Amino acid sequence: MKYRILFAATVALALSLTGAEPAVAAPAKCAGAARAKACKPAPTALAKKKASSSKKSVKVARAGRNAAKLTARGKRVLAGRLAAARRQAARVHTVEEPLTLRLDGFGQPLLSSSAFYVVNQNTGEVLLQRGAHKVVPIASITKLMTAIVVLESRSGLDEMLSITEEDIDYLKGTSSRLGLGTRLTREEMLQLALMSSENRAASALARNYPGGRAAFVEAMNVQARLLGMSNTRFYDSTGLTPRNVSSAHDLSRLVIAAARYPLIREFTTTIERYVHVDGQVKLFRNTNGLVRNPDWNIGVSKTGYISEAGRCLVMQAWMGGQPLSIVLMDSNGRNMRVVDAQRVRLWLEERPELLAGGRRSPQG
Repeated sequence: MKYRILFAATVALALSLTGAEPAVAAPAKCAGAARAKACKPAPTALAKKKASSSKKSVKVARAGRNAAKLTARGKRVLAGRLAAARRQAARVHTVEEPLTLRLDGFGQPLLSSSAFYVVNQNTGEVLLQRGAHKVVPIASITKLMTAIVVLESRSGLDEMLSITEEDIDYLKGTSSRLGLGTRLTREEMLQLALMSSENRAASALARNYPGGRAAFVEAMNVQARLLGMSNTRFYDSTGLTPRNVSSAHDLSRLVIAAARYPLIREFTTTIERYVHVDGQVKLFRNTNGLVRNPDWNIGVSKTGYISEAGRCLVMQAWMGGQPLSIVLMDSNGRNMRVVDAQRVRLWLEERPELLAGGRRSPQG
């Protein structure tokens, strides 16, 4: 018996030195009082289970706190990302969806725009029109006239201009990527006003005009009269006020006049541009997605939107070797002004005889 005890003690000592644990066979039965109750796990296993459960509780509590923080701090970010994803999906759907062309009883395309006017700039022939003389708010289409007045003033394009509190939009509350104190050249302000429809840039251009805003607005109205835009009135340089009004017919004249200025042609059709703003390099894009479409040859482009005007688009676009002035006012839906332009193009492509007049070079 002594030898057995000595042998068992030696084995246990050897196992403890090697870090191993002796195998313990589970008892076949629980002795004594345990027969009346279920067998309990060993104290060590129970402690491990409690520790594991405690860790899980801590993790769950931590995850709950993190979720609460995410909800509090990331709600707007997540909502913004979701909205952006939906807009992107809508764009993809619109692009991939086959373009349908429906005609009215006179064989003209059915457009969603409440007023439109399409004229051949070479021949003066009106190809399409509806409500062409109806006077309506024109939103940021205004900025084409803003550009003409700036260029006609012969003011230095290299002169540095600053964004001040006077350029903040308190009428519509629109945002801007040009913060207070931003300094850019007059040329850069002009490009951002035309390409990205930056309202603060357009405001700064008028504010820095000889004689200030009042003189600038007066010059806009003088130019309108010189161009024969009898249904047009301007009250600011941005188009944020619905008091800036015109007709599709008048705006066609504005598009044709704007096409005579190389800088307006360049800036309104630039796809995108990186600009140094407040110590950062920011990417500004064109508000008209059609300038990125290789199927289009666009000479002048400008979009516009305020609630009173709806979605607007004016362009000089070349089709069949002819420069066309296209004006689409108050399109029904965010992307419908682009869809309407595509429908006009498709309708004309199916009727090449309408563009069979004299031809000249796109820069003529």
